[in-house]
Amino acid sequence: MDNNTEKIRLGTTDILLSRMGIGAWAWGDRFFWGYGQGYHEEDIRAVVETSLSAGINFFDTAEVYGRGQSERLVGKYVTQADESLVIATKVFPYPWRMHKSQVVRALRGSLRRLESTRVDLYQVHMPYSLMSVENWAAGLADAVQQDLTRAVGVSNYNQEQMRRAHGVLVKRGILLASNQVEYNLLNRKVEKNGLLSLCQDLGISLIAYSPLAQGLLTGKYTPTNPLPGVRGRRYNARLTNQAQYLVQLMHEIGRDHDGKSPAQVAINWVMCKNAIPIPGAKNLAQAQENTAAMGWRLSAEEVASLDRASDRIVEER
Repeated sequence: MDNNTEKIRLGTTDILLSRMGIGAWAWGDRFFWGYGQGYHEEDIRAVVETSLSAGINFFDTAEVYGRGQSERLVGKYVTQADESLVIATKVFPYPWRMHKSQVVRALRGSLRRLESTRVDLYQVHMPYSLMSVENWAAGLADAVQQDLTRAVGVSNYNQEQMRRAHGVLVKRGILLASNQVEYNLLNRKVEKNGLLSLCQDLGISLIAYSPLAQGLLTGKYTPTNPLPGVRGRRYNARLTNQAQYLVQLMHEIGRDHDGKSPAQVAINWVMCKNAIPIPGAKNLAQAQENTAAMGWRLSAEEVASLDRASDRIVEER
């Protein structure tokens, strides 16, 4: 059985991660998440303290989150709490970044905001750019060789793009550690198209962002109580009848595990798929909810049942 102190390797590196991490997208982000309206800096501090006490040691941020504010909050409350924690951030492929040297330059900016001299994992946020996949990978290799990051990864890369990045890094004596993609019970594309399997074949960790599908898998939202704001415009189409059946099934399965919530079942399902979920948390209650997804494990039969219910949602669309 899993426990909260269990650690797993990041790719084939010697970096050890908790079975789940915390995604810091909402920390400082006003446009998408409404930072400053309902949650504030003190809430972020409580999230960090609760997560650390539960055994979580992995925090993921990006230079673009909150226009750098997320990295500053990670630096203030995570980096300063314990330098041995695993910190990941990302470089955004802005159109003016057209040379691999700008990868290292961006990382130096992130390190200033993180109040650190090195990160544990540095990732390319997405592959869509005027600069080639190969040049981005070369920039990541430079960052490793300048000792600014312990490991490198990518995000939102498909199989072909990931193979190309992996190939460039191997020639420099560096292994690609991770690919961070959306993966949850309402979006299993990476499982269906073979990306998850390829990651496992190449020794690359799949880091799953949005394991709760922007909140749709918490049970809080329904067709009559949809997601608000920007999130709603992007994700409310997923609030189908079959999605409600899936949430009800998660309620039933959770009751067999000492009353676990649908959110905790959804996060545990990702871990059972050998991926590393990084749910977000904006306040103490959400952090407590997330951390209770650790320390137990769905059975193979329960995972299969959730898979079947998830497949019905695809068929309904």
